[in-house]
Amino acid sequence: MENKIKSFEDLEIWRLSHSLVLEIYRIVKSFPKSENYILTKQIIRSAQSIPANIAEGMGRYSKNELVQFLIIARGSVEETKYHLILARDLEYIDSNTFENMQSNYTLLGKKINSLISSIKKK
Repeated sequence: MENKIKSFEDLEIWRLSHSLVLEIYRIVKSFPKSENYILTKQIIRSAQSIPANIAEGMGRYSKNELVQFLIIARGSVEETKYHLILARDLEYIDSNTFENMQSNYTLLGKKINSLISSIKKK
């Protein structure tokens, strides 16, 4: 991480993950009310977990702890991608929305992997 990074908000992966959470909130507004405590809650929880774990990792005192929280965030990326597949298959989201979100989460996962690799090399 470069010297200019002073907080989690300076990280591109945090900004991207936060914007994706906001998009998830917009998407789930169209889910059936019967899903409020099922899929809606699960996809929001997994999406929120990503920037939250990035933020928590940045607040830790060691590189090893930061990497561990980034690994947890990466797992939440995959969980969110699954929830999007389920939403598509249940026809709660259209294919364009699905493809866009999957692409964004795949990119986010790659960026998290890159940061993990970068930290481990130092």
